[in-house]
Order: sequence, then C-alpha cells, then structure tokens
Amino acid sequence: MDQLNTITEFLETTGARLRFFDMGRRVTKISREQFLKFEKNETPYPYPLQQQAWFALLFQDKNNQQEPLIWFLRMPLDEQGKLLQAARDDFMHRLIERIGEKMQAEQGGEELEAALQDNPYSFKPNEDRMAVFHARISITMKSPPSKFYEHAQRYFSGELGWDQWSFVGYQGIADIAARQSEQATETMLVTAIAVMPGQPLVALCHCLENETVSVKLTQALLVRTEQELQQDSPDLNLLAATLRGTAQSKSKTVQHKLIHTLLSAPSGKHIEILTALSGRAWEQLQDHALRMQFLERLAENSAGQEAFNLCMADLLFIPGMREPVLSAVRDPNRSAQLSEAIGAMFKGVTGKSDG
Repeated sequence: MDQLNTITEFLETTGARLRFFDMGRRVTKISREQFLKFEKNETPYPYPLQQQAWFALLFQDKNNQQEPLIWFLRMPLDEQGKLLQAARDDFMHRLIERIGEKMQAEQGGEELEAALQDNPYSFKPNEDRMAVFHARISITMKSPPSKFYEHAQRYFSGELGWDQWSFVGYQGIADIAARQSEQATETMLVTAIAVMPGQPLVALCHCLENETVSVKLTQALLVRTEQELQQDSPDLNLLAATLRGTAQSKSKTVQHKLIHTLLSAPSGKHIEILTALSGRAWEQLQDHALRMQFLERLAENSAGQEAFNLCMADLLFIPGMREPVLSAVRDPNRSAQLSEAIGAMFKGVTGKSDG
C-alpha cells in the first residue's frame, strides 16, 4: 500500500466522509481541497490563532447510519503560517500506533473513537465554541436544533420579557444565530437587537460572528452601536460585540461605517474594540484608510505598548495581511505617536533576537 502522508488521506481509507471546520478565529467550514493543501504544506493555514491551527474533523460513514465522530485538533505552525511537518508526522505516528492494522471500514468508528486518548494534539473547545459548533453541525447534517432552541426563540421574539435573558441557554442562542438567514428569524432579531439588554446581545453577537450576516442585521447592529456611543459611559463589551457580530456581513459598506464610527469615538482606543476588529473582522483592514485609522488608535490603545505589539504580531501572521500592514507601517503620513509605537515594537523584537 502507498504511504499515506496526510491525516485526510489516512482517515479517508476508512470509507468515511470528512468535513473540516476552523475552531480558532471562527467556527467556519474549510474545504477538503483547502485543508489538503495546508496538510501538504502548499498553503498556510487560513485562520491561524496563537501560531497554531485549531480545527475540527467531522467524519461519518457514507451510509449516514451512525452519529458523526468529531476530533478537535491543534497543530503548530511555522513562521509562514504553514504546518510544521514534524508535528503532523508525529501525530500520524501516534495515530497509526494506536489503531494498528485493525482499522477496517466496518469497525473504523470504534477504533477511531479511541484513537485520540492521551493525544497531545487534541483539545477541548470551550462551551461557547462548542455550542456554536453544534449549531453549525445541525444545519450541515440537516438535523433539528437543540432542545434549547424553542425557549431562545420565545425570548428573542419578546414573548418572555427582555429581563428573562438569564434563563436562555447559550446553545439556544447559537441555534438562533445559525438560522439568522431565515427571513422570520432575521426579522425577529432585527427587532430584538434594538431593545434587548446588553448581556444577551453580547452573547448573540459572539455567535453571529461565525455567520454570514444580512444587511438588515448589520444595519440594526450599527444603529445599536450609535445609540450606545451616545451614553455617558458606553459599554465596551457591547461595542466590541456589535463589531464582532458584523464580522462576516454581506454589506461591507454598512460594516465599514460601523467600524469607522467606533474608531472615531473616544471608546475606539480601548483594546477590547481594537482586538475585536483585528481578531474577528480583519478583512476590513484591507482598506487603506480604515487600516491607518485602526493603527493610529492602536498606537494609543488603553493597554499600552505590549498590547500594540501582540495585536500587530497576530495581524502579521494572518494570510494576506502581512503586506497591507507593513505598507501602513511604512506610510510617511503616519503620526509621530504611531511611529513611536512601531519603533518600540521593532526595538523589542531586535532586543529579543540579540538576547
């Protein structure tokens, strides 16, 4: 038998159908072709986080007779965001060693289920991420939503009273967000966003960041953002959340306006808002004017130089962002404050390498 060098090809020998999802920056589908290119070191991981690839592998027998099996894995990346081959080979070695020659299509499920015991590359997502993942999987598998969905639906419709948010299960919120493209759900959420308390809105937005959000929902979040900025003490968590909720908006124009409005406000220098932008809606920073506005606010951020350094390092690691960010760093029209922050960042990098 030919040697199988990728996790994808190895697992497909069981006859299972594989699906891939990022579990780091967003819960979002990765195509088989894209993931295989990453495994073969042809492309960087599309959504790196903390210099690692965090992903879920979902596999199911082709007859769809059994519950799908899910692995959550994290793999270290090199300085170019590509998979460290030694780590992948080590994982494969551990996998083959545990399963041995027993992996047959008929019994593969049982063998695979036990294959990740004590594996250093496996991880358990936090409960919020798991809720979003389960909501996404129920859509993918055409399964009904969780038992929490109906109660969440009654809450977001206003039927239960807006003060009853503490009784709404997070899984139900994730199920609602995953179905926001349905017209009735969209209409319900547009109405709810205008009036619901901050905490359930934050939870909703953290789920919406994983979805392609409609123009109407984006507009509703913009209006809520503008209203919050008019308060004497705006809720920074809410403002960061509304930005995150529009991360994958269909309307780049409305999303751009929301981000520009936030960055232009006094609250725009707070690190919660700045990291929400760079960590969840980084694609908007391809726009030169918005990128410069972001960097100027980052230079005066509420958490200081270390936060500036960490945020910049994270951005530079995302595929497609290195050149735009470096071109902004070299912009002769940058402020003295931004120049100083950039200088301090490079001095810190040089100092570490010298040490």
